[in-house]
Amino acid sequence: MTAGLAGYIAKNKWRPRPEWQVDNHAHIDSANPFRIISSGAKSRKPHPMINKRFPLVLMLEPLHACNLTCTGCGRIREYESTISQTLTLEQCLKAVDECGAPIVSICGGEPFLYPHLPALIRELVARNKTIYLCTNGMFIRKKIKDYTPSEKFFINVHLDGMEKNHDIAVEREGVFKEAVEGIKAAKAAGFKVCTNTTIYRETNMDEIDELFTFLKPFGVDGHMVAPAYGYSAVNERDIFMTRDDVHEKFREFEKISHKHRVNTTPVYLDFLRGERDLPCTAWGTPTYNTKGWKGPCYLITDAHHQTFEELMTRTDWESYGHGNDPRCEHCLMHCGFEPSVSLGINSKFGDGFRMLSWMLG
Repeated sequence: MTAGLAGYIAKNKWRPRPEWQVDNHAHIDSANPFRIISSGAKSRKPHPMINKRFPLVLMLEPLHACNLTCTGCGRIREYESTISQTLTLEQCLKAVDECGAPIVSICGGEPFLYPHLPALIRELVARNKTIYLCTNGMFIRKKIKDYTPSEKFFINVHLDGMEKNHDIAVEREGVFKEAVEGIKAAKAAGFKVCTNTTIYRETNMDEIDELFTFLKPFGVDGHMVAPAYGYSAVNERDIFMTRDDVHEKFREFEKISHKHRVNTTPVYLDFLRGERDLPCTAWGTPTYNTKGWKGPCYLITDAHHQTFEELMTRTDWESYGHGNDPRCEHCLMHCGFEPSVSLGINSKFGDGFRMLSWMLG
Protein backbone atom coordinates (compact mmCIF):
# COMPACT_ATOMS: atom_id res chain seq x y z
CA MET A 1 0.00 0.00 0.00
CA THR A 2 2.80 2.39 0.95
CA ALA A 3 4.74 1.67 -2.25
CA GLY A 4 1.62 2.12 -4.38
CA LEU A 5 0.76 5.45 -2.77
CA ALA A 6 4.35 6.69 -3.14
CA GLY A 7 4.31 5.77 -6.82
CA TYR A 8 1.00 7.55 -7.36
CA ILE A 9 2.28 10.72 -5.69
CA ALA A 10 5.56 10.66 -7.63
CA LYS A 11 3.75 10.22 -10.94
CA ASN A 12 1.36 13.10 -10.29
CA LYS A 13 4.06 15.38 -8.92
CA TRP A 14 6.03 14.91 -12.12
CA ARG A 15 3.10 15.16 -14.50
CA PRO A 16 -0.22 16.24 -12.92
CA ARG A 17 -3.26 16.12 -15.17
CA PRO A 18 -3.36 19.53 -16.95
CA GLU A 19 -7.17 19.80 -16.88
CA TRP A 20 -7.00 20.09 -13.07
CA GLN A 21 -4.50 22.96 -13.12
CA VAL A 22 -6.70 25.60 -14.79
CA ASP A 23 -6.59 29.21 -13.56
CA ASN A 24 -9.64 29.11 -11.31
CA HIS A 25 -10.08 32.87 -11.15
CA ALA A 26 -11.40 32.82 -14.71
CA HIS A 27 -14.45 30.85 -13.54
CA ILE A 28 -15.43 32.87 -10.46
CA ASP A 29 -19.03 34.12 -10.56
CA SER A 30 -19.05 37.67 -9.24
CA ALA A 31 -22.77 37.32 -8.42
CA ASN A 32 -22.14 34.36 -6.13
CA PRO A 33 -23.08 35.47 -2.57
CA PHE A 34 -20.70 32.87 -1.13
CA ARG A 35 -17.67 34.24 -2.89
CA ILE A 36 -14.81 35.05 -0.52
CA ILE A 37 -12.43 37.83 -1.51
CA SER A 38 -8.87 36.79 -0.72
CA SER A 39 -7.07 39.07 1.72
CA GLY A 40 -3.85 38.33 -0.12
CA ALA A 41 -2.12 37.76 3.22
CA LYS A 42 0.68 35.34 2.42
CA SER A 43 3.53 34.69 4.85
CA ARG A 44 5.82 33.34 2.13
CA LYS A 45 5.94 32.49 -1.54
CA PRO A 46 3.55 29.56 -2.17
CA HIS A 47 5.14 26.13 -2.39
CA PRO A 48 5.34 24.93 -6.03
CA MET A 49 3.20 21.88 -5.23
CA ILE A 50 0.26 24.14 -4.36
CA ASN A 51 -0.34 24.60 -8.08
CA LYS A 52 -0.03 20.91 -8.96
CA ARG A 53 -3.36 19.67 -7.74
CA PHE A 54 -4.42 16.03 -7.64
CA PRO A 55 -6.51 13.95 -5.20
CA LEU A 56 -5.10 11.55 -2.63
CA VAL A 57 -8.19 10.48 -0.67
CA LEU A 58 -11.79 10.43 -1.90
CA MET A 59 -14.30 11.11 0.88
CA LEU A 60 -17.27 9.12 -0.44
CA GLU A 61 -20.63 9.65 1.27
CA PRO A 62 -23.19 7.22 -0.21
CA LEU A 63 -25.81 8.51 2.25
CA HIS A 64 -26.19 10.88 5.20
CA ALA A 65 -28.72 8.86 7.19
CA CYS A 66 -27.48 7.66 10.56
CA ASN A 67 -28.76 5.77 13.57
CA LEU A 68 -27.12 8.30 15.93
CA THR A 69 -27.27 12.08 16.48
CA CYS A 70 -23.71 12.79 17.62
CA THR A 71 -23.23 16.20 19.23
CA GLY A 72 -20.38 17.31 16.97
CA CYS A 73 -21.72 15.96 13.66
CA GLY A 74 -22.50 18.53 10.99
CA ARG A 75 -23.66 16.09 8.30
CA ILE A 76 -27.02 15.07 9.77
CA ARG A 77 -27.80 18.76 10.26
CA GLU A 78 -26.43 20.26 7.03
CA TYR A 79 -28.11 17.62 4.85
CA GLU A 80 -31.30 17.26 6.88
CA SER A 81 -33.51 18.02 3.86
CA THR A 82 -31.91 15.24 1.77
CA ILE A 83 -31.07 12.76 4.50
CA SER A 84 -33.27 10.04 2.97
CA GLN A 85 -31.42 10.15 -0.36
CA THR A 86 -28.69 7.67 -1.35
CA LEU A 87 -26.23 7.33 -4.19
CA THR A 88 -26.60 4.41 -6.57
CA LEU A 89 -23.76 1.92 -6.78
CA GLU A 90 -23.08 3.20 -10.30
CA GLN A 91 -22.78 6.79 -9.06
CA CYS A 92 -20.31 5.75 -6.37
CA LEU A 93 -18.11 3.86 -8.81
CA LYS A 94 -18.26 6.64 -11.38
CA ALA A 95 -17.02 9.10 -8.74
CA VAL A 96 -14.21 6.72 -7.76
CA ASP A 97 -13.10 6.32 -11.37
CA GLU A 98 -13.51 10.00 -12.23
CA CYS A 99 -11.42 11.11 -9.27
CA GLY A 100 -8.81 8.34 -9.41
CA ALA A 101 -7.60 8.76 -5.81
CA PRO A 102 -5.81 5.64 -4.51
CA ILE A 103 -7.58 5.81 -1.12
CA VAL A 104 -11.36 5.85 -0.60
CA SER A 105 -12.83 6.79 2.77
CA ILE A 106 -16.47 5.66 2.90
CA CYS A 107 -18.26 7.87 5.37
CA GLY A 108 -21.63 9.53 5.81
CA GLY A 109 -23.99 9.06 7.66
CA GLU A 110 -23.53 5.50 8.78
CA PRO A 111 -22.19 3.50 5.80
CA PHE A 112 -23.49 0.15 7.10
CA LEU A 113 -27.00 1.48 6.40
CA TYR A 114 -26.15 1.75 2.68
CA PRO A 115 -27.81 -1.23 0.95
CA HIS A 116 -25.12 -1.58 -1.75
CA LEU A 117 -22.14 -1.43 0.61
CA PRO A 118 -20.99 -5.09 0.18
CA ALA A 119 -20.98 -4.69 -3.62
CA LEU A 120 -19.22 -1.32 -3.34
CA ILE A 121 -16.45 -2.79 -1.19
CA ARG A 122 -15.96 -5.68 -3.62
CA GLU A 123 -15.68 -3.30 -6.57
CA LEU A 124 -13.19 -1.07 -4.76
CA VAL A 125 -11.01 -4.02 -3.81
CA ALA A 126 -11.10 -5.14 -7.46
CA ARG A 127 -9.93 -1.62 -8.42
CA ASN A 128 -6.99 -1.99 -5.99
CA LYS A 129 -8.14 0.89 -3.81
CA THR A 130 -7.27 1.24 -0.13
CA ILE A 131 -10.57 1.50 1.74
CA TYR A 132 -11.41 3.05 5.09
CA LEU A 133 -14.98 2.28 6.16
CA CYS A 134 -15.84 4.91 8.78
CA THR A 135 -18.50 3.59 11.16
CA ASN A 136 -19.90 4.11 14.64
CA GLY A 137 -19.49 0.35 15.08
CA MET A 138 -23.04 -0.57 16.03
CA PHE A 139 -23.72 -2.74 12.97
CA ILE A 140 -20.39 -4.57 12.72
CA ARG A 141 -21.45 -7.76 14.51
CA LYS A 142 -24.67 -7.98 12.48
CA LYS A 143 -23.16 -7.15 9.08
CA ILE A 144 -19.59 -8.50 9.15
CA LYS A 145 -20.56 -11.79 7.51
CA ASP A 146 -21.35 -9.90 4.29
CA TYR A 147 -17.71 -8.87 3.79
CA THR A 148 -14.37 -10.50 3.04
CA PRO A 149 -11.13 -9.44 4.77
CA SER A 150 -8.49 -7.73 2.63
CA GLU A 151 -5.12 -6.14 3.35
CA LYS A 152 -6.47 -2.96 1.75
CA PHE A 153 -9.79 -2.85 3.64
CA PHE A 154 -9.85 -1.12 7.05
CA ILE A 155 -12.89 -0.84 9.31
CA ASN A 156 -12.47 2.54 11.01
CA VAL A 157 -14.50 2.75 14.25
CA HIS A 158 -15.22 6.14 15.78
CA LEU A 159 -14.54 6.33 19.53
CA ASP A 160 -14.25 9.66 21.33
CA GLY A 161 -13.36 8.39 24.81
CA MET A 162 -14.19 5.72 27.34
CA GLU A 163 -17.74 4.46 27.80
CA LYS A 164 -19.31 7.30 29.79
CA ASN A 165 -18.00 10.20 27.72
CA HIS A 166 -18.30 8.45 24.36
CA ASP A 167 -21.96 7.65 24.98
CA ILE A 168 -22.56 11.27 25.98
CA ALA A 169 -20.94 12.47 22.73
CA VAL A 170 -23.10 10.17 20.57
CA GLU A 171 -26.20 10.87 22.69
CA ARG A 172 -27.08 7.22 23.34
CA GLU A 173 -26.16 4.72 26.04
CA GLY A 174 -24.66 1.39 25.05
CA VAL A 175 -22.91 2.59 21.89
CA PHE A 176 -19.41 2.21 23.33
CA LYS A 177 -20.02 -1.38 24.43
CA GLU A 178 -21.49 -2.36 21.07
CA ALA A 179 -18.65 -0.68 19.16
CA VAL A 180 -16.08 -2.58 21.23
CA GLU A 181 -17.91 -5.86 20.62
CA GLY A 182 -17.89 -4.97 16.93
CA ILE A 183 -14.13 -4.42 17.01
CA LYS A 184 -13.65 -7.81 18.65
CA ALA A 185 -15.87 -9.51 16.06
CA ALA A 186 -14.10 -7.84 13.13
CA LYS A 187 -10.65 -8.77 14.40
CA ALA A 188 -11.77 -12.35 15.08
CA ALA A 189 -12.98 -12.54 11.46
CA GLY A 190 -9.60 -11.40 10.14
CA PHE A 191 -10.34 -7.76 9.30
CA LYS A 192 -8.05 -4.76 9.66
CA VAL A 193 -9.52 -2.42 12.29
CA CYS A 194 -8.48 1.07 13.33
CA THR A 195 -10.14 3.76 15.42
CA ASN A 196 -10.82 7.43 14.80
CA THR A 197 -10.96 9.87 17.73
CA THR A 198 -12.06 13.50 17.60
CA ILE A 199 -10.46 15.79 20.18
CA TYR A 200 -12.78 18.46 21.63
CA ARG A 201 -12.17 21.35 24.00
CA GLU A 202 -13.21 19.25 27.01
CA THR A 203 -11.36 16.08 25.97
CA ASN A 204 -9.06 14.77 28.70
CA MET A 205 -5.94 13.42 27.03
CA ASP A 206 -5.37 11.00 29.91
CA GLU A 207 -8.69 9.42 28.94
CA ILE A 208 -7.47 9.01 25.36
CA ASP A 209 -4.42 7.24 26.76
CA GLU A 210 -6.77 5.03 28.77
CA LEU A 211 -8.87 4.32 25.66
CA PHE A 212 -5.93 3.25 23.51
CA THR A 213 -4.55 1.12 26.35
CA PHE A 214 -7.98 -0.50 26.79
CA LEU A 215 -8.14 -1.38 23.07
CA LYS A 216 -4.62 -2.81 22.83
CA PRO A 217 -5.51 -6.43 23.85
CA PHE A 218 -8.04 -6.62 21.01
CA GLY A 219 -5.34 -6.19 18.35
CA VAL A 220 -6.51 -2.85 16.93
CA ASP A 221 -4.28 -1.92 13.99
CA GLY A 222 -3.91 1.77 14.78
CA HIS A 223 -5.53 4.99 15.99
CA MET A 224 -6.31 8.20 14.12
CA VAL A 225 -6.71 11.47 16.05
CA ALA A 226 -7.78 14.91 14.85
CA PRO A 227 -9.15 18.12 16.37
CA ALA A 228 -12.86 18.86 16.11
CA TYR A 229 -13.95 21.49 13.62
CA GLY A 230 -16.85 23.90 14.24
CA TYR A 231 -19.37 23.26 11.49
CA SER A 232 -21.76 26.15 10.95
CA ALA A 233 -24.61 23.62 11.21
CA VAL A 234 -23.62 22.70 14.77
CA ASN A 235 -24.75 25.13 17.45
CA GLU A 236 -22.65 23.81 20.36
CA ARG A 237 -19.80 26.22 19.67
CA ASP A 238 -18.25 25.84 23.14
CA ILE A 239 -17.16 22.26 22.39
CA PHE A 240 -14.82 23.39 19.59
CA MET A 241 -11.31 24.81 19.86
CA THR A 242 -9.35 27.78 18.64
CA ARG A 243 -6.02 27.23 16.90
CA ASP A 244 -4.20 27.92 20.20
CA ASP A 245 -6.45 25.44 22.00
CA VAL A 246 -5.52 22.76 19.47
CA HIS A 247 -1.80 23.41 19.91
CA GLU A 248 -2.16 23.06 23.69
CA LYS A 249 -4.19 19.84 23.46
CA PHE A 250 -1.79 18.14 21.10
CA ARG A 251 1.24 19.12 23.13
CA GLU A 252 -0.44 17.06 25.84
CA PHE A 253 -1.03 14.26 23.35
CA GLU A 254 2.69 14.09 22.52
CA LYS A 255 3.30 12.63 25.98
CA ILE A 256 1.16 9.58 25.20
CA SER A 257 1.49 9.25 21.42
CA HIS A 258 4.72 7.22 21.59
CA LYS A 259 3.00 4.57 23.73
CA HIS A 260 0.47 3.63 21.06
CA ARG A 261 0.21 2.81 17.36
CA VAL A 262 -0.93 6.19 16.04
CA ASN A 263 -1.92 6.31 12.37
CA THR A 264 -1.78 10.11 12.23
CA THR A 265 1.49 11.15 10.55
CA PRO A 266 4.22 12.58 12.80
CA VAL A 267 4.58 15.71 10.65
CA TYR A 268 0.85 16.47 10.94
CA LEU A 269 1.15 16.03 14.71
CA ASP A 270 4.00 18.59 14.63
CA PHE A 271 1.58 20.95 12.88
CA LEU A 272 -1.13 20.33 15.49
CA ARG A 273 1.34 21.19 18.25
CA GLY A 274 2.19 24.47 16.50
CA GLU A 275 5.71 23.36 15.60
CA ARG A 276 5.21 23.30 11.82
CA ASP A 277 3.53 25.53 9.24
CA LEU A 278 1.42 23.73 6.62
CA PRO A 279 -0.88 25.21 3.95
CA CYS A 280 -4.34 23.79 3.39
CA THR A 281 -4.49 21.49 0.35
CA ALA A 282 -8.17 20.55 0.58
CA TRP A 283 -8.20 19.53 -3.09
CA GLY A 284 -6.27 16.46 -1.95
CA THR A 285 -9.34 15.07 -0.16
CA PRO A 286 -12.42 15.79 -2.32
CA THR A 287 -15.90 14.85 -1.08
CA TYR A 288 -18.67 13.30 -3.18
CA ASN A 289 -22.24 12.84 -1.91
CA THR A 290 -25.86 12.82 -3.03
CA LYS A 291 -25.65 16.47 -4.12
CA GLY A 292 -22.45 16.05 -6.10
CA TRP A 293 -18.83 17.12 -5.53
CA LYS A 294 -18.80 19.27 -2.38
CA GLY A 295 -16.85 22.49 -2.75
CA PRO A 296 -14.49 23.66 -1.53
CA CYS A 297 -13.91 20.94 1.06
CA TYR A 298 -15.23 18.30 3.42
CA LEU A 299 -16.08 20.98 5.99
CA ILE A 300 -17.27 24.04 4.07
CA THR A 301 -20.03 23.98 1.46
CA ASP A 302 -20.16 26.91 -0.95
CA ALA A 303 -21.24 24.83 -3.95
CA HIS A 304 -21.96 21.31 -5.21
CA HIS A 305 -20.41 20.46 -8.59
CA GLN A 306 -21.64 17.86 -11.05
CA THR A 307 -18.18 16.68 -12.14
CA PHE A 308 -14.82 16.31 -10.46
CA GLU A 309 -13.17 18.46 -13.12
CA GLU A 310 -15.67 21.22 -12.36
CA LEU A 311 -14.78 21.05 -8.66
CA MET A 312 -11.07 21.28 -9.47
CA THR A 313 -11.32 24.07 -12.04
CA ARG A 314 -14.18 26.21 -10.70
CA THR A 315 -13.07 26.41 -7.07
CA ASP A 316 -11.02 29.48 -6.22
CA TRP A 317 -8.65 27.53 -3.98
CA GLU A 318 -6.50 30.54 -3.13
CA SER A 319 -9.47 32.26 -1.47
CA TYR A 320 -9.58 29.63 1.26
CA GLY A 321 -7.27 28.68 4.10
CA HIS A 322 -5.86 30.38 7.17
CA GLY A 323 -5.57 34.15 6.59
CA ASN A 324 -7.95 34.18 3.62
CA ASP A 325 -11.35 32.98 4.82
CA PRO A 326 -12.56 33.49 8.43
CA ARG A 327 -14.24 30.08 8.37
CA CYS A 328 -10.79 28.52 7.97
CA GLU A 329 -9.24 30.46 10.84
CA HIS A 330 -9.23 27.66 13.42
CA CYS A 331 -9.38 24.63 11.13
CA LEU A 332 -6.52 22.15 11.48
CA MET A 333 -8.43 19.09 10.27
CA HIS A 334 -6.50 16.22 8.71
CA CYS A 335 -8.50 16.42 5.46
CA GLY A 336 -6.96 19.83 4.75
CA PHE A 337 -3.41 19.25 5.93
CA GLU A 338 -2.41 15.58 5.72
CA PRO A 339 -2.22 15.95 1.90
CA SER A 340 0.38 18.70 2.46
CA VAL A 341 2.43 16.23 4.50
CA SER A 342 2.20 13.56 1.79
CA LEU A 343 3.33 16.09 -0.82
CA GLY A 344 6.31 17.18 1.27
CA ILE A 345 5.23 20.81 1.45
CA ASN A 346 7.38 22.85 3.86
CA SER A 347 9.31 19.69 4.70
CA LYS A 348 12.36 19.69 6.94
CA PHE A 349 15.55 17.68 6.94
CA GLY A 350 14.86 14.27 8.44
CA ASP A 351 11.13 14.22 7.60
CA GLY A 352 11.63 11.42 5.09
CA PHE A 353 13.26 9.18 7.67
CA ARG A 354 10.57 9.98 10.25
CA MET A 355 7.79 9.20 7.78
CA LEU A 356 9.46 5.95 6.71
CA SER A 357 9.93 4.86 10.33
CA TRP A 358 6.29 5.73 11.04
CA MET A 359 5.01 3.76 8.03
CA LEU A 360 7.09 0.69 8.81
CA GLY A 361 6.37 0.85 12.54
